[in-house]
Amino acid sequence: MADEFTKAVQDGISLSKRLNLGKGRSAAPPKPMSQMDKSSHPQSYLPTAPMIYAVIPDPSVVDNPDIPSYQPHVHGRCDPPALIPLHMNAVSVQAHCYLDTAFVTVTASWRLHCVMRNRHCDCRFAIPLAHEGSVLSVEVDAAGKSYSTQLISTNEEVDTKKVAKPENGGFVKPHIFTFTIPQVDGGSNVSVKVRWSHKLQYQNGQFNLIVPFSFPSFVNPAGNKMSKKEKIHLDINSGPGTEVVCKTISHPLKELRRDGGKLGFFYESQVLSWSTSDFIFTYGVSTNSFANVILQSPSVFDIDKRDMFCLYMFPGSKFSKKVFKKEVLFVVDISGSMRGKPLEDTKSAIFAALSELIPGDSFNVIAFNDEAYLFSSSLELATKEAIEKATEWIGMNFVAGGGTNLSLPLNKAIDMFSSTQSTFPIIILITDGAVEDERDICDILESHMTKSRSLHPRIYTFGIGSFCNHYFLRMLAEIGRGRHEAAYEVDSIEMQMKNFFRKALSTVLANIRIGSMDNLDELEIYPSRVPDLLSESPLIIYGRYCGKFPNTTKIEGILSDMSKFTIDVKLQEAKEMPVDEILAKHQIESYTAQSWFSKSKDLEIKIAELSEQTSVISEYTRMILLEEGEKHAKTVSAETRKKGQLPNEVNRQKLLVFPNSGIGFGSVSATAANSRPGRDEHKLPESAEMFIKAASNCCSIMCGHCCCMCCIQTCSRINDQCAIILTQFCTALSCLGCYSCCEACCGSDSL
Repeated sequence: MADEFTKAVQDGISLSKRLNLGKGRSAAPPKPMSQMDKSSHPQSYLPTAPMIYAVIPDPSVVDNPDIPSYQPHVHGRCDPPALIPLHMNAVSVQAHCYLDTAFVTVTASWRLHCVMRNRHCDCRFAIPLAHEGSVLSVEVDAAGKSYSTQLISTNEEVDTKKVAKPENGGFVKPHIFTFTIPQVDGGSNVSVKVRWSHKLQYQNGQFNLIVPFSFPSFVNPAGNKMSKKEKIHLDINSGPGTEVVCKTISHPLKELRRDGGKLGFFYESQVLSWSTSDFIFTYGVSTNSFANVILQSPSVFDIDKRDMFCLYMFPGSKFSKKVFKKEVLFVVDISGSMRGKPLEDTKSAIFAALSELIPGDSFNVIAFNDEAYLFSSSLELATKEAIEKATEWIGMNFVAGGGTNLSLPLNKAIDMFSSTQSTFPIIILITDGAVEDERDICDILESHMTKSRSLHPRIYTFGIGSFCNHYFLRMLAEIGRGRHEAAYEVDSIEMQMKNFFRKALSTVLANIRIGSMDNLDELEIYPSRVPDLLSESPLIIYGRYCGKFPNTTKIEGILSDMSKFTIDVKLQEAKEMPVDEILAKHQIESYTAQSWFSKSKDLEIKIAELSEQTSVISEYTRMILLEEGEKHAKTVSAETRKKGQLPNEVNRQKLLVFPNSGIGFGSVSATAANSRPGRDEHKLPESAEMFIKAASNCCSIMCGHCCCMCCIQTCSRINDQCAIILTQFCTALSCLGCYSCCEACCGSDSL
């Protein structure tokens, strides 16, 4: 869909050349890209900031709504519709960073400058999201109408006519969310307020906030001297007992306040052209205490009435250099679907990881498809010679082909670690596919982890694309006290995988246990098994409980020299820390992995209710677009919206039901067919494909030999008798076409 979107924007920019903006106000459209630019930047027309496009199926409506140009009428239609980027009038950003999560709200307004005042068209909103981004809410005001989004359960009955086509709502790419605003009048303004959450990137001891804020030149309103206002408001709360140290700032922010771990910044400027760079803010967090615990009581609207806690640990300088000696086993999928860039990027990331192993570490590599192929029958010390041999072996044996058999290489990996005692065993699994025996694999690995030993193998999982079951991989990582990450786009595999390997190989505190919690009732921890503390990533644990939380919590673990570590952590007050909002996504993801594993319908219902309450998209909810009349919009309170309930009058105003926006549970059939990542466009059912193929075969041949203008000119010159004959001839062809369609779909025996 990204290619179709890019092509539609290119068509829209070409079509915008029809616009006459008046004397002294003309704005030259962007220069067409050269062939070299197109090859090096094939998707440069994808949005890099919040954008709205006019959806133009009929090019004759394109004109300046203020100064008609009276240009010659344009015949024909745009199929698919062209997308003309709208001029933006104002934009503001509010970003709130709490621990490792950012909540971003962008408010902006655009003008439908390219459609005649007495005509209208749909408008398409698009927003690129940051790493692990999740859209929480969207509010739209357009030409006196108000729209908003809401989540409903996938079990709720919906009018199939209102289910949006993929191009009208959902994700164009895994990180680009779009939806269509219906029927906006030419010349009117469109205001959008969108809120989303995403995980902050953490690297080299620093958090990195990135907000898409790079606007192309063609969204600047006409007139070189028209000033515009852009605003940025940033709040950071890294928790009590911490201090924020600013590192990198992309825009000239003014500091408003500073109070330990709380910082506030503001930026406002009158500009002649919009920002051409993303908003980036990099900061470090220093702390006197190794860990902190904060509590929060549930709100009156919370369906889960248990209290919440958050325990966070930052490695700091005390642990950053004291990394465990490791035994690392790379288990890599080389099935046919990994052919090309996915496998090449995986090899580059493994080469980089091997080069970072320290003296005393050992390693091995297992490649698998239908079979398993071992670099060595045992673990090899990470010497220069062994790494060179492994690099050569990987270059020769990492050849994509065959199917996917996960259980065989994982069993070999577990057996290889059976005698490990004094070193730290790590399994890193990389795959892009799903298999039928995933639950059995979880059971087998669970049984291995229950055996008595000082250090069980850690399991880190990395999923590529949308055909693998990310919840299965998340469950594996949770069982093995590891972590799971994913690259949904082929272009981001190498960078994300290198960062993931760097984290996996940086353990500084293992076998972490949170004590003093035995007296709590209905205790749940997310994730259920506490992962290790890494020098390249903070550790943040969330939980729900009933009872009185102890004033002092004991944290125990094992250091890299195998000595025991113990520390007492006191409760901290954090009234401005929204633990419930930060917790929501973690709780939903943990519940979803459990519901997949247990096939629990009750848990699915609980996830849907929690998703509707918190506005966090899940596998069991879908987003809908509501039209709110002026009277109804004013009567809906903020508390009611937060609870996920709207009055019946508003509920009847469903305009659009978006496809399920969850990542899904993988596709065994796509894995068996070796479908490559990134090729997961929506396909029609087989019968529908047969119908369209049969019905369009004759027409496609005819259309290939004539154009729309020829047909229009020919039809305008024929008389009534010829028109009647032509109509009868077309009717006869239609009857034959219907007969062919029925034969193709139903079979000749049933006719």
